[in-house]
Amino acid sequence: MKNRKIIFSTLAIAFIGFVGFIADDDLLKKALESFQKYQETNIQEKVYIHTDKPYYAIGDEIWFKAYVVDAQTLTPTSQSNILYVDLINGRDSVKKTLRIPLVAGFGNGNFELKDSLQEGNYRIRAYTNWMRNFGDTFYFDRTVKIGNAWTNQLITKTDYTYTKEGNNEKVAAKINFSNIDGFPYANKEVSYQVEIDFRNIAKGKAITDADGNINIQFTNDKPFLAKDGRISTSLKIAENTIVNKYIPIISTSNQVDVQFFPEGGDMINNVRGRVAFKALGADGLGQKISGYIADSNGEKLANFESRNVGMGYFSITPIEGKTYYAMVKFEDGSEKKINLPLNKAEGISLGLVNNIADSLIVKVAANQNFASKNQGKSFTVIAQNSGKVIYTAKTNLNGVAFAAKLAKDRFPSGITQFTLFDENMLPISERLSFMLPKNVLSLTVKPDKETYTKREKTNLNIKALDPYGKPIIGSFSMAITDESKVPVTEDEEHTIFTDLLLTSDIKGYVENPNYYFHDVTEQKIIDLDILMMTQGWRRFNWTNIINNVSPSLSFKPEKTLFVSGKVTQGKKPVVGGTVTLFSSSGTSFLIQQKTDANGEFKIDSLYFPDSTKFVIQARNEKGKKGVDIELYNNAPQIVTKNANLPDLTININGSMEAYLKNSKNQYEEWLKNGIVNRSILLGEVKVVDTKPLVEKSDNLNGAGNADRVLTERDFQNAFSVEQALQGRVAGLQIINGIAYIRNQPAQIILDGIYVEPDFLNTIVVQDIKTIEILKSIGYTAIYGSRGGGGVIIITTKRGEPGYVSNTYAPGIVTYSPIGIFQPKQFYSPNYADPKINAAVADLRTTIYWNPRVITDSTGTANVNFYNADGTGNYKIILEGMDLNGHIGRNVSRYKVNP
Repeated sequence: MKNRKIIFSTLAIAFIGFVGFIADDDLLKKALESFQKYQETNIQEKVYIHTDKPYYAIGDEIWFKAYVVDAQTLTPTSQSNILYVDLINGRDSVKKTLRIPLVAGFGNGNFELKDSLQEGNYRIRAYTNWMRNFGDTFYFDRTVKIGNAWTNQLITKTDYTYTKEGNNEKVAAKINFSNIDGFPYANKEVSYQVEIDFRNIAKGKAITDADGNINIQFTNDKPFLAKDGRISTSLKIAENTIVNKYIPIISTSNQVDVQFFPEGGDMINNVRGRVAFKALGADGLGQKISGYIADSNGEKLANFESRNVGMGYFSITPIEGKTYYAMVKFEDGSEKKINLPLNKAEGISLGLVNNIADSLIVKVAANQNFASKNQGKSFTVIAQNSGKVIYTAKTNLNGVAFAAKLAKDRFPSGITQFTLFDENMLPISERLSFMLPKNVLSLTVKPDKETYTKREKTNLNIKALDPYGKPIIGSFSMAITDESKVPVTEDEEHTIFTDLLLTSDIKGYVENPNYYFHDVTEQKIIDLDILMMTQGWRRFNWTNIINNVSPSLSFKPEKTLFVSGKVTQGKKPVVGGTVTLFSSSGTSFLIQQKTDANGEFKIDSLYFPDSTKFVIQARNEKGKKGVDIELYNNAPQIVTKNANLPDLTININGSMEAYLKNSKNQYEEWLKNGIVNRSILLGEVKVVDTKPLVEKSDNLNGAGNADRVLTERDFQNAFSVEQALQGRVAGLQIINGIAYIRNQPAQIILDGIYVEPDFLNTIVVQDIKTIEILKSIGYTAIYGSRGGGGVIIITTKRGEPGYVSNTYAPGIVTYSPIGIFQPKQFYSPNYADPKINAAVADLRTTIYWNPRVITDSTGTANVNFYNADGTGNYKIILEGMDLNGHIGRNVSRYKVNP
């Protein structure tokens, strides 16, 4: 406290009210006007997805509710009425896209995890069409692990060890193969292939030892390009049965990267400042370090030790003529000397003191070299939160420092960006601050009893109050899980607070975001402030705003579904032509419209489900054919690499063993009672030489009549057609990208078109629906001489959502858009109904899911459901918001006794 008083007695505390100086300062006025214009033109949206569970198994449903809000006010969005939600696999391939209708910013849906999916790390990504203007870093994007127990004959456990040889990184992988009960697959043949960033770097075969282990070694000779990938393994369980497993490679080294972040951006001579640091392992997770700071003369100046997830800070006063380094000690006892950023000979920087209960101190400090050259010049501090200017201060530099003490209650929850500007209103220093949630909803959930029994009816009373204690009408989602089957640590949770207030606004990955929000202590507040020093603001760049540089707004907010395009004849627009839209499947309707002066048309206010397919017909103004139709389709959103690689789990099944054993027991219970049939679920098991059903193809023998048929599930994880085919068919070899059968190049037929043999690897494997291989004379004879080297028939995904075809006739196109998703109803058994089969064990993990819990004018809602057969704690998570941008979360539990 004494030091703090000394500091403030020597600093000139100056701040001028926001309104008071705008009229007299043209540059500041221009900057604020540019900022206001940017915010009005580039309204930002945020998405939060509440799921019923943190992880899943094949056969489950992923139930979710979407909250789409205005980033500035956190009120439900009024811009977009449609949300896109993608399920993306570990190969960065979209497995399913849902088009969710939004009502007042809220929507809900579900993904069915069919047996055609492989176990692995998946992503749920959500965005509106409008959000596409600002880049995918603003999308909701979360990694979820999906295991497989229903049909799982194989569990893998992988351990990696790392060495370095020059610039190359060498990896030894020990992979154990066992069944779900822990018995090893001994003396079994395993084929494997190693990829780094979709680049094949090793392949081979091995035999498991008595404990079910194999050892694979590979080298990453381009670690500067990529370090992540996967190992694909195929274990031969029996003569005709192969099981595939895909094991993530998160990194090819165990190197720890240590970065230093001077507060405000720079270390400045003779200015004491804090330097934050972050130590990250090659897997992207924080690592413990310790050590000391020394100058170029070897004199020790400060000790340091990491706090939460590899982060910490120390203070230092750089001296002219000296450089500084950190001697870092890692957990394995090794040490490394790392140079700190070079200190500047002259400069000025912005800092914050955020460890006072009710106040925030903003301080600006310069060294004498800078101050002497800039005496009397004006400097400005602007603080903004989600596009709202919260604080402005301006003063002339008459010394080496100035500061202001601000009440924390003037700042809203979440991240506030403080920026220091020079006299030309150019940003020169920045610092982020975080205010813990306040003005939030008070939510309570009260069961009608303290304890319950299995299958007993449970009644819950929900009460929602605004920050002032008044009841509110709000929209909430509730998930209740059996905690013994779905354990998760509170730190690892993603919540409406972590996503809307923290991770959506800063750059980079945040490890265990909920650590900062539950059971808050003084230590956590300090750790959160260190996080603000190590990660940057992502929403916009002040330099761009001042120079009026805005994103290109190519994507419009979607209110309804529509079909638009242009009709031409001989490359000239058809004016006054007739466009007819009618459905060929699904919902039946017919609409006509005239083209405008540019030959364009837009048929708006459509509402149709996913299964709808359209035929669009156009005629010129005289009713004649011979015109061309171009549809204005937004191209599908590309999938970039997973930005949350540290969330990937290497040993999926081992990490959720309790959950998967319960899932397996539930499946066996259903099997015993005839609820499911064993043949409907194949999982990752591939039975050699079977003939899966092919719905359509150009096979002259008839669809599916081939020596071998591969469907999507066979090559959904392949990165090329060559890899999809390699080793799958006896007698088929691929050499230099060309397929050979009986030592002759095979004839490739792509959607009925005969193409050259070297065309094989130009085909995007993710676009393929089926591959049929014809090699026996019975199947190739119909192709005559062209079938001498065998035939490979490739059928792509024609007719799937978003696909446009104009192959019918001039002036006619077909269109299969993604329709509005119609969510299923969550099944909750009613044990008061005598028709319920009481003999079937109820092993549900999600006991209750309700995405539409609406409180009335008294702030009250009631829900009821029946418990399952699981005993112990049932965990209730209630999240949601009111229409005024107040958010809330409640976690509570009740007990079910045997």
